[in-house]
Amino acid sequence: MCQDLPDRARIGELLQPWESPFFLVALQPGAEQAAVEDRIGRALLRRHRLADAADRDFAIYNQGEMLAQLQQMGATFTALLGAVAAIALLVGGIGIMNIMLVAVTERTREIGVRMALGARQRDIRRQFLIEAVAVCLVGGACGLTLGAGLALGLGSILPFKPLLGVDAAAVALGVSGAVGVFFGWWPARQASRLDPVEALRHE
Repeated sequence: MCQDLPDRARIGELLQPWESPFFLVALQPGAEQAAVEDRIGRALLRRHRLADAADRDFAIYNQGEMLAQLQQMGATFTALLGAVAAIALLVGGIGIMNIMLVAVTERTREIGVRMALGARQRDIRRQFLIEAVAVCLVGGACGLTLGAGLALGLGSILPFKPLLGVDAAAVALGVSGAVGVFFGWWPARQASRLDPVEALRHE
């Protein structure tokens, strides 16, 4: 079990009035954590001349609580990054959809010529889907390159080194491709449903 708390001479006489000392307590094998925390709390109450535990001017933490707080902070940070990433993907996807709709409008005559030569609706749809996915993959690759370069640059300045995982890069490219398929489907569908005769007349 823990021994009685050391007096001020043992914890340091050089503490300034505004400094807060802290203790690290290691439990002996077989000691119960709750009992040790209770004994430490009662000892500090006596030394601080406090009769009510509600008025105590100190706090007792254990490693489990600190680890739980760190995990909660990490989960909050991850959720925040996920929300930012979702918004960025949504905005980027809408941009891809607009680009592809403009491409369909500008290439209406080309689509009509392809249909007149025997291209089927699924061929036109596949063409524009592939283009949308290609645009997203190129954007994702550029983002990965920029992010890796920034991480390596910060790693040369900061005391810790970044971890660049191949799995994370593959997931990022996969998400980019999925965004291309999801937001490129409607423009591709619109292109495949054009009337060949009307498309050939388009100027």
